[in-house]
Amino acid sequence: MKLKLLGLVVVATLVALATTSCSTCCCCKSGTSAMKATIEKAPFGKTPDGTAVDLYTLKNAHGVTVKVMTYGCIITEIDVPDRTGQMGDIVLGFDNFEQYLQLKNPFFGAVVGRYANRIAKGKFTLDGQQYTLVTNNYPNALHGGVKGFDKVVWDAEPVTVPNGVAIRFSYVSRDGEEGYPGNLNVGVVYTLTDDNELRMDYEAVTDKATVINLTNHSYFNLAGTGDILGTELRLSAGSYTPVDDTLIPTGEIASVKGTPMDFTTAKPIGRDLGQLTNNPQGYDHNFVLNRAGKGLALCAQVYEPTTGRTIEVSTTQPGVQLYSGNFLDGTLTGKGGMVYKQHDGFCLETQHFPDSPNQPTFPSVVLRPGQTYKHSTVFKFGAK
Repeated sequence: MKLKLLGLVVVATLVALATTSCSTCCCCKSGTSAMKATIEKAPFGKTPDGTAVDLYTLKNAHGVTVKVMTYGCIITEIDVPDRTGQMGDIVLGFDNFEQYLQLKNPFFGAVVGRYANRIAKGKFTLDGQQYTLVTNNYPNALHGGVKGFDKVVWDAEPVTVPNGVAIRFSYVSRDGEEGYPGNLNVGVVYTLTDDNELRMDYEAVTDKATVINLTNHSYFNLAGTGDILGTELRLSAGSYTPVDDTLIPTGEIASVKGTPMDFTTAKPIGRDLGQLTNNPQGYDHNFVLNRAGKGLALCAQVYEPTTGRTIEVSTTQPGVQLYSGNFLDGTLTGKGGMVYKQHDGFCLETQHFPDSPNQPTFPSVVLRPGQTYKHSTVFKFGAK
């Protein structure tokens, strides 16, 4: 059965598909700036089976730059100014495509799915049928399996937006891929606006009941180097989902009050981290966002004191996984020869809750034929 992907959330705001006779560059004008927001396309490498991988560079009217490749929709670079106007790259990653093929690549910058985060023991039951997934994070399934959405080449095309530039990625995940049921047509649009926002719009349809949970797994470091323990974070979350020793939720939704999980007022990420008992030590927990309605709502506010850089995150998702780079252990060499050590980056993975297919009290992650999965997340960059 051939599925037709419905219009993406962001498409409703598009003026038209970008058209150009040049295969390596297209531009669209910002109506509010004399500068042009631009998209450039360049070859970035080939997969082991010879599939070509392209790198798109999105730049807005203020010079903020986002680089993303067709392999895994991976964001390889985000350049934003600090309080003095000095541009700097704020995400972890590698210098070349071959490095991204490493088995130890910890999902740097990728779209992860079909199910982001963990599913207990790689099993779930849907409509009376049990499905068995690849357990790539023993004893659990993590981020879609051995070859999840982060390790496939997506189709890509520029789209024109009224206030910036955008790329639409699409992929068809076949029935049975990594154990998941249903042919799933997936679309992701990355939009870089002239308001210094990076917007991610996700959409999917299926021909068979399935489960889905998509997010982006960028590791941020707003100082550019060093650890992120002094970076200040506030989360719009009064509760979280406690986990067992394999990081699977117990089913409880607990208050953050009086615990190291309390980010309801801004604090350095490292202030209470030493109180955590997981191994390796650090945050790797799902926070339940304070929400009213289904639209975009404030999720997180981040401030890096030494550079002044900030991020404000809004999302339509019910949760966010705060991950403090616990498994970075000094064995990965990244951009410019930089060795990534524990807590050198943090992730804010907007999402549905881990193991939701096995937790009936959590928000549903089931997608059925005739329904459309839609979620959006916005990262707004600034400095103070």
